[in-house]
Amino acid sequence: MPEALVQNWTALLLAGIIALLAMGAMFATSFLISSKRYSEIKETPYECGIPPAPYAFSQINIRYYIFAIMFLIFDIEAVFLFPWAVIFMGNNVAFYAMMIFLAVMSFAIIYGWKKGVLEWRK
Repeated sequence: MPEALVQNWTALLLAGIIALLAMGAMFATSFLISSKRYSEIKETPYECGIPPAPYAFSQINIRYYIFAIMFLIFDIEAVFLFPWAVIFMGNNVAFYAMMIFLAVMSFAIIYGWKKGVLEWRK
């Protein structure tokens, strides 16, 4: 094996071991300093300081979900666009594949915009 490859794998292995040791130390510290007394109040779910109530049906506006999906479309577009621009400079196949991807993403954003999804009204 070339010397540079061995050094890269050694650094990766060392970083992995340090990460596992850090996680183990955090779990052990959490276990050691946590309270061991159990009570009925500690077993109830925490809901922003409000005692949990029996289930009551509430209708949630679909607009929240659509807004979240539109955010994911923007986010996915940004996540794929930046590395692509750096790695595939001058590669025609990758360029056209990304243009198709951007066209689909742009269509989704424009469709949502025309449907009024991005306008926040009650």
